[in-house]
Amino acid sequence: MLPQGLFLSLFFTLISSPLCFSSFQDNPLANAFEQTPGYEDQSDDFEVSFAKLKMDYHDEIDDYDPLDTSATRLGEMNVDDFGAEGDGKTDDTVAFKKAWRKTCYSNVGGVLIVPEKKYHLKPMNFTGPCKSDFVVLKILGMIMASNDRWEYRRDRRHWLVFENIMNFIVEAGQGTIDGNGEIWWKNSCKIDETQPCTPAPTAVTFYGCKNLKVFGLNVRNAQQMHVRFEQSVNVQAYNIMVNAPEESPNTDGIHVEGSQNVQIFSSVIRTGDDCISIVNGSRNVQATDVVCGPGHGISIGSLGKNNSESHVSNVVVNKAKLTGTTNGVRIKTWQGGSGYAKNVIFQNIVMKNVTNPIIIDQNYCDQETPCEEQESAVQVKDITYKNIIGTSAREIAIKFDCSKTFPCKGIVLQDIDLQLYDKDEGGEVNATCVNVKKLETRVMVSPQCS
Repeated sequence: MLPQGLFLSLFFTLISSPLCFSSFQDNPLANAFEQTPGYEDQSDDFEVSFAKLKMDYHDEIDDYDPLDTSATRLGEMNVDDFGAEGDGKTDDTVAFKKAWRKTCYSNVGGVLIVPEKKYHLKPMNFTGPCKSDFVVLKILGMIMASNDRWEYRRDRRHWLVFENIMNFIVEAGQGTIDGNGEIWWKNSCKIDETQPCTPAPTAVTFYGCKNLKVFGLNVRNAQQMHVRFEQSVNVQAYNIMVNAPEESPNTDGIHVEGSQNVQIFSSVIRTGDDCISIVNGSRNVQATDVVCGPGHGISIGSLGKNNSESHVSNVVVNKAKLTGTTNGVRIKTWQGGSGYAKNVIFQNIVMKNVTNPIIIDQNYCDQETPCEEQESAVQVKDITYKNIIGTSAREIAIKFDCSKTFPCKGIVLQDIDLQLYDKDEGGEVNATCVNVKKLETRVMVSPQCS
């Protein structure tokens, strides 16, 4: 058995190694921003206030292949060796549980392989902490959810949960996780008003993880949310692919909650709800090189529902392309809440036919009955929009609907150029800014608040 120190050295070599496009799948963003204006690096003092956001973003992607390391060869497990059939029909949950237990409690670096087959899984927790210094899950085949809603009777909110795991790498390669969500969508109250409004499972949840890398993950047709990072620290999510129909309800692409030091980059998200949602307890979050659409855009919130206290800070969304989404970059808070959403930068963003390109909504109300007017509100402050260009599907391209008692503060608009998508209909885009204090415009901004 190799000394523990050597395995730690091998793990940190893996975890610090940049990733390789060619090892797994082509970079879906390789040409997404080619010949698109507005992506010049404009370094100035603008981001000095975010000096505490200490996360490295690597533009150059080199090589990473855990199966070429000696640690992997020593600690490799295969779900088939534990009785998994992989025929797309047999329930393989028990085999996966056995394989995970063996991998997690291995004395050497554990690597669990899901081969190129189709595996059927019921709701399952992959639970830590693990005895291994590091754990790698390599998904080459397809993992598909059961479409029997009765199997979720003990927990209707989760399908696959990875919990309390440190130094964890999930590498999906060409593999896919399929939530088989159609049965849930058609029974949603948003699709069928005769149905009660009940929760549906998140396809993949990472809860309480630390030092987590997820890359090449293909998730489709989630029952509700696709990928959720909750109460986790030091997360890198790279080359994530999310696909679900535009009409699928509440199928957020990547959801960040109660997590710190999170990087999401080089990802493509097409879904029926927010492409990325960042909610209470999240800070130091970067989303870079993201393609979104269809979907509801990139959102902070909702925050403050049911008079709750919410806090989100230090968020940077950089280099995004949104097409045909119902919102572009959005902050949404309920009346009656408290706390803050602050220190947020949206920059270098291209939009095409987006219904609400730039929006702050402190009167958000996603319920059947009208929301009561309340004095308390989540404070929205120190928000910067920089170098955002493209077209709006409606005449109101910028909308700041802020609270009377807790108005938006410190809003900066710089280098904004939004035009009407369908110019044949005539008219010009405009901006509406209600209850905004300290609104600053820099360089060229169109449209401007009247």
